[in-house]
Amino acid sequence: MTATDRAVELVQVAAEAAADKLAEEIIAYDVSDQLIITDAFVLCSAPNDRQVRAIVDEVEDQLRIKSGVKPVRREGERDGRWILLDYADIIVHIQHEEERGYYGLERLWKDCPEIELPEGSRGAERSPLDER
Repeated sequence: MTATDRAVELVQVAAEAAADKLAEEIIAYDVSDQLIITDAFVLCSAPNDRQVRAIVDEVEDQLRIKSGVKPVRREGERDGRWILLDYADIIVHIQHEEERGYYGLERLWKDCPEIELPEGSRGAERSPLDER
């Protein structure tokens, strides 16, 4: 089983929206073989809480405008350090860079296939000198 075409389309819209707000290290995984609740995860991060919220707002706006979807569930709003947007077909994780380093979702899902993102939608990469 692989992610549906609809899920891949939503992933690409979400990744482009996150990149527009300067999200870092955007990556998407096809988790459809591992989970029954969703087809794909989008992971991205930002260096501060304010930028995390800006990315969340842009992802929500663009998915609503371009794909006509709203999140079924939204978690983590209060703290603004890790906000999860659940669209059923995809789940978008926008994390403060400290939480991303600590929880290491990439390590958990590294065996799942990556979903290719459009050029310019992978976000800024952290310097190798940056510590996690």
